[in-house]
Amino acid sequence: MNASVLVLNKDYQPLSVCSVHRSVKLLFLDKAEMLHDYPERKIRTVKKEFSYPSVIRLRRYINIPYKSIVLSRYNIMKRDGSQCQYCGSKSNLTIDHVLPRSRGGEDTWENLVTACNECNVRKGNRTPDEASMEFNQKPYRPVHITFFQSLLGGVQEDWKPYLYM
Repeated sequence: MNASVLVLNKDYQPLSVCSVHRSVKLLFLDKAEMLHDYPERKIRTVKKEFSYPSVIRLRRYINIPYKSIVLSRYNIMKRDGSQCQYCGSKSNLTIDHVLPRSRGGEDTWENLVTACNECNVRKGNRTPDEASMEFNQKPYRPVHITFFQSLLGGVQEDWKPYLYM
């Protein structure tokens, strides 16, 4: 039971990531319902067999005030996987404004990407469309769960619809 389980609030908003052991407790106490499981895995007792949870939803709404993820160079690099969003390089990285500041571009999650020096210079004071450059991944405002999961080693496929990916 070494996998992680995505916990959703009653309104399907991502709340946290917990252990399989904790999620099974929530399911048995009828505090949560299972939305997705791992079909190839089972939890077995002497007499019964249970599904191995992947995504659960709480039956009661939990009101937790969240702080938004701080817009910083470190967090932009983390969101983009520490690689250039134009060519995929992992060296000489900088931060690039999709719409340049001189043309009204702001410092927002949707307007900042990680870029290597070469791509940043090649793009210059133009938009990616004007420079005929495409993103490997479109910039987005990250959900706090993706930052938790990056510490655990990646986002599972059945979590993506709930994390807006």
